[in-house]
Amino acid sequence: MKFQVTQIEFDFGDAWENQMPPNLQEEVIDETLSTIWEADDDEDLIDEISTASGWCVKSIDYRHVLV
Repeated sequence: MKFQVTQIEFDFGDAWENQMPPNLQEEVIDETLSTIWEADDDEDLIDEISTASGWCVKSIDYRHVLV
């Protein structure tokens, strides 16, 4: 199945040493939103995004893309 992410929140970390600069956070979010993702189901979608971005997903909204 193909998915388009419409809204996403990543866990960019709260501790000073783990924080990512806001401009880089926006780049990760924008890249995720502009990609059509292929996954078996919603759990697989989250795994695919986490693997590709290197960050854990805190919340996500998406829609199915019909081909």
